[in-house]
Amino acid sequence: MHTFHSQQWLPLPAELVFAFFANPANLPRLMPSWQQARIEKAIIVPPSPPLTTSALTEIFSTLAAGAGTRLTLSFRPFPFSPVRLRWEAEIDSFVWNAHFSDIQLRGPFAAWHHTHKITPETRIGESGAAVPGTLIEDEVQYQLPLGKLGDLAQPLVARQLRSTFDFRHRRTRELL
Repeated sequence: MHTFHSQQWLPLPAELVFAFFANPANLPRLMPSWQQARIEKAIIVPPSPPLTTSALTEIFSTLAAGAGTRLTLSFRPFPFSPVRLRWEAEIDSFVWNAHFSDIQLRGPFAAWHHTHKITPETRIGESGAAVPGTLIEDEVQYQLPLGKLGDLAQPLVARQLRSTFDFRHRRTRELL
């Protein structure tokens, strides 16, 4: 099993950042355009209401996908590919404004578990003043297909994951 970590900090409220990532319609927007990602099928299970609500949570709660939600996504695995891969995933954990995770049910990996963690975090800005914001942490645990033969592709897969998350960080900053 391999593990990939990624972090991004944004000077935005955690509720807004969480709501953005919890909305499945944003997933294709966070993938490189050459992948031509699209949601083919979605069975949305609304999340349980949070214990405490804010105006942002109330606004975005109807757009969130809670535990039990299943999505089928299709995308091109590399530029100019005539082939589209299908990826079926299910959200297996969801805690408002804290974290959610998804597992691959069918797709290109032998195993995949991706946890999105959202944490309010204040940092010191250039002026020396405290800047409230949000730390976004992603952890992906994955296993490549084909056993030891598949593991030969690990450096390439790790590089592609880094590139994909670097793109996602830039795109998240643009969209939010």
